[in-house]
Amino acid sequence: MSAATTTNAADRLGIRAHSDGGWDAPSTRTTPVQTRSDRFSSNIHDDFAIVVGTELEWKLTPVAAVRPLIDDALDGSPYAYFVNGSPGVAVEWVDRNDARIGTAGTAEDRASANAWSSFEKALAITVSGDEPVELTLSRSSFGPSARGAHTLITAKANSRAHIVLQNDGQALLSENVEIVVEDGAQLTVVSVQEWADDAIHLASHFATVGRDARFTHVVVSLGGRVVRLNPSVHLSGDGADGELFGLYFADAGQHFEQRVYLHHQAAHTKGRVNYKGALQGVGAHTVWVGDVLIGRDAAGTDSYEQNRNLVLSEGTRADSIPNLEIETGDILGAGHASATGRFDDEQLFYLQARGISEAEARRLVVLGFLSEIVQKIGRSDLEERLQLAIDAELATGTSA
Repeated sequence: MSAATTTNAADRLGIRAHSDGGWDAPSTRTTPVQTRSDRFSSNIHDDFAIVVGTELEWKLTPVAAVRPLIDDALDGSPYAYFVNGSPGVAVEWVDRNDARIGTAGTAEDRASANAWSSFEKALAITVSGDEPVELTLSRSSFGPSARGAHTLITAKANSRAHIVLQNDGQALLSENVEIVVEDGAQLTVVSVQEWADDAIHLASHFATVGRDARFTHVVVSLGGRVVRLNPSVHLSGDGADGELFGLYFADAGQHFEQRVYLHHQAAHTKGRVNYKGALQGVGAHTVWVGDVLIGRDAAGTDSYEQNRNLVLSEGTRADSIPNLEIETGDILGAGHASATGRFDDEQLFYLQARGISEAEARRLVVLGFLSEIVQKIGRSDLEERLQLAIDAELATGTSA
């Protein structure tokens, strides 16, 4: 029987080769992502497919609300900012072709790539010297138009710095923040989102941490309609230490999302991820996705991640998804945990039994729950102000 006769018979009988999902199809050569580090990345907007909202990285996000930042043209011109800092920290605008840009990471979603393609100049913050320095960068003048921005933070070898990125006012903003922590440096970066009620903010933070360096990253989200901030930290030097903390309080109609990625690339690295959130009011929605990858060269790693959510009223939703991948058997320890629940009745009973009213008891429980993260900030003035802001959030929910 000829080949042509065989083919015609197969067509008549409806016989088709099994495709196994089409992963080996010559026309596509599409293979599923096997590990978190294999995820596609590009700084070119059109390299990413159109977002429809069912994708793994977008299905929990209100895509319709953030669509302008994913697909529309963004104004990437320099913006007004205010700096309050000590000597030893330089802040300046640099051109797109600055050699430092692109050294900490690459965009992993279409919105991040849109911002990367749009910025005209990057705001560079550079820390040098071995004396501890502090800096607060305040931004409040983005306005309602779609904007794109890029920030580059560099902690030179053996430097020590504490940097606060304070955000408030109106915003429709997509941005990328690159953070380079060189060998032996100690850097804390705190990103505070206290936007106006209608603000929309998408941000990707990329960090590389060098040999024997220590990096602390704190995210605080209290204001805005939609805030999605995704930290990606690579412990690339032997003995690097990374601590990633987060605090969020979502009221009615607010969407706060964090997708955390901690990659142990080098040996003897230590990582801690701890995010805590509270939700109150109909439509309050929080998303936390924690990805920890211990690479094949990360012998002696010590890593742990957790997310805790406290539900204060009906009509809220907290999505919490911890993921842990280990590619080497030589580790000190690794684990993950997630929990979402209401008030602990025993705690409330204990406080009420000592003459404290139920309302005050609830307030104390929430403040105690979130204070663990506030205390990681390392600036007493900011810690005190955020405690007051959380107290105001609780008072708003009680009055409603």
